Order: sequence, then C-alpha cells, then structure tokens
Amino acid sequence: MEFFDAIADDHRAFIAKQPVFFVATAADGARINLSPKGMDAFRVLGPNRAAYLDLGGSGNETQAHLAADGRITIMFCAFDNPALILRLYGRGSFVIAGEPGFDQLAGHFPRLPGARQIFDIAVESLQTSCGWGVPRMTLDKERLTLAKYHAQLSPEERLAMISGRDRSIDGLPVRVQQVMLAFDPLPS
Repeated sequence: MEFFDAIADDHRAFIAKQPVFFVATAADGARINLSPKGMDAFRVLGPNRAAYLDLGGSGNETQAHLAADGRITIMFCAFDNPALILRLYGRGSFVIAGEPGFDQLAGHFPRLPGARQIFDIAVESLQTSCGWGVPRMTLDKERLTLAKYHAQLSPEERLAMISGRDRSIDGLPVRVQQVMLAFDPLPS
C-alpha cells in the first residue's frame, strides 16, 4: 500500500482504462452511500482535481452527503492485469445542470441524457493497493439502460418526475435541477 499527494501520469492512465468506478460518501446520522458508476463519466482534471458526470437515478445521496459533510472517496479497481486498486480521497462539491459553471465542466464529458449534476472533487490524497483479491473479468459492453430511460422522457416529464425529490433517503436536503439539457444521440 502506498499513499500519494497528487494524481501522477501513471495514476491518470490507470483511471482512464477503468470502465467502472465506485463512489462512497457519508454524513453524520445518515447511511454510508456506496454507488457504482460507469458510462465514461469520470475525468481527471489536474493533479489534485477530478470530476464525474452524474445521471439521475434512484436517489441523490452523494449530493446530500457532500452538502452536509463534503468527504468523498472514489475507488477504481483493475479487473485485468496487473491487479491494482486506486482510491482518491478528497472533498467534493456539485454543480447542478443549468447552474453557472456546469457548461464549462460538462465539456469534459459525453453529453448523456439524464445528466443532472457534476461532482467536482478536490483530491487530498490517493492510495494504491495490490488488488490481488479482485477477480479478473472482461467488459462485454456498456449498459445504456439509464440513458435510454432518460432519453424517452420529454423535458417536462423529466422535470415533473424530479420536482418532488428534494430529500435523500435519510431526509437530508437535496437541490434538484430546474432545466433539462440537450444531449447527443445514444450509440447503438
């Protein structure tokens, strides 16, 4: 196990190869949230900065936890060789679609239907470990079900659906987006 103060080029290359990453957050008195993510939605923006594009899903615990506490951990693990686990530890903030700063950050990501916010992470440290207990697997293909679901909704339907979702599962406040974004066609 090794700790680092910044994301080096070899870390950046490893991160870019991973088709899935995991996000963990917590807030006082709330459940720990751990979510898998994919869809080419993570970017390293500098030696101590990273971000990921978040699509609407079943909840919005990450936003609620970051507003309450700020701590975030991102984990990547190699499912091929060489085995490796890499964790980013930091403080996160969020920019909701339609708010100032969103378009600038969104330029780093594919334009996916259902994009609701971008989590901006100030990376304080990172850790690598062996990953020898992680199985070897291969990626068949991306699952586009979530993006296809969002693509079928009109902007009005989408906004109506999320308008009442202003609380996390533990009752913490959540800010919801007020606009729908234009998006690129989905790959087949």
